[in-house]
Amino acid sequence: MLIRKDDPDSIDVVVENLRNRDVVIIPSDTIYGFSGLAPWTEDSIKNIKGRDENKPFIQLISEPDDIFKFTDIEIPKKLLSYWPGPVTLIVPLKDDPSKSIGFRCPDDDWLRQIISKAGFPIYSTSVNYSGSPAISEIDEIISEFESQVACIVDDGDRKNSKPSTIVIMGEKGISVLRQGDVKIDVEKLS
Repeated sequence: MLIRKDDPDSIDVVVENLRNRDVVIIPSDTIYGFSGLAPWTEDSIKNIKGRDENKPFIQLISEPDDIFKFTDIEIPKKLLSYWPGPVTLIVPLKDDPSKSIGFRCPDDDWLRQIISKAGFPIYSTSVNYSGSPAISEIDEIISEFESQVACIVDDGDRKNSKPSTIVIMGEKGISVLRQGDVKIDVEKLS
């Protein structure tokens, strides 16, 4: 199914597909992403992307404070002030501190409404085949993946969009894994 983001039913259509544990392609505040409810769609997304490594997907949350449902780590207020926005925080999990997962609160009200209505974080990973660049043109996304997902939400091309900045937090401190649109200087976070 193909639907436009500005369609009045787009949020309800995406939420229904997510609750059915289907994979959808939706726009974020950065790039288009394969998305599904965590944890049920991880294998399906990996199959579509041809991704067999064990690298976990980031999880999108609807509100900045939602991260504390998943981690006990102290996050500097200045770092949290980037949310909602294109910053991914990789943090150790509350129930198993030996494991870390990336979380992001996107700067897109439409997407945050979907996450909230779905009732769970949403897995998100770039729309591409593993090892290839992210696809930014909607016609190419439709051509490549329409038969492999339940729904694609069209919000036009995303040609100049950049992925999120990725920050890792852990016992060894804070480091930047990837600089995206938001430039973060870890020295200035305290």
